[in-house]
Amino acid sequence: MLTFEALTLRQGDFTLSADWSLPTGARLALIGPSGAGKSTLLSAIAGFLDPAAGRVLWQGDDLTGMDPGHRPVAMLFQDGNLFPHLTVARNVGLGLHAGRLSEGDRDRVAGALDRVGLSGLADRKPGSLSGGQQSRAALARVLVMQRPLLLLDEPFAALGPAMRAEMLDLVAEMTDEAGTTLIMVSHDPGDARRIAGLTSVVAEGRVTAPADTGALFADPPEALRDYLG
Repeated sequence: MLTFEALTLRQGDFTLSADWSLPTGARLALIGPSGAGKSTLLSAIAGFLDPAAGRVLWQGDDLTGMDPGHRPVAMLFQDGNLFPHLTVARNVGLGLHAGRLSEGDRDRVAGALDRVGLSGLADRKPGSLSGGQQSRAALARVLVMQRPLLLLDEPFAALGPAMRAEMLDLVAEMTDEAGTTLIMVSHDPGDARRIAGLTSVVAEGRVTAPADTGALFADPPEALRDYLG
């Protein structure tokens, strides 16, 4: 279980609060206006931003002060963060470590590439791939990390609707298989409806407790109505 215990985050004059728990294996969408703090919350979970007050707990263990690399977290950013001078296989291998890959490491990389449909492209450079293929390579990198908590900061926003839906379905399938807890930032209610059973609204300095996605959009609170227009 992921728990925000009276969590307060501050960046300059901006303040964000959260005080709720998310069950292990759940898929949660964070939705709200730009600048409301969705990515800020992910940064705190991943360890890139220290809380001003409160704690972030995973399975009862306090993550506060823990280095990002030691947290049970894999994070996929908007740009995918692929290195253009490295092959697809080497980019994926960075999810394991930055050094030379062992035979076992290479097997894990090959398995991840096969899982996302890139088994024949291991030796290609990112620049020779389509946008969808680059997204798949970035997803393969977090797959080999085998972390129990996956954070998505709109990594598929630049893809067309059909490709984005395909990537979201792949994420849902992968997280179901591994029992991974997923938190994804989205500006599109359709993304939340597609794969997130729970949704939290981020607005006016607060992250609301997770609510059933269908029920939330059927009868949205005022902050969500204002966002949806």
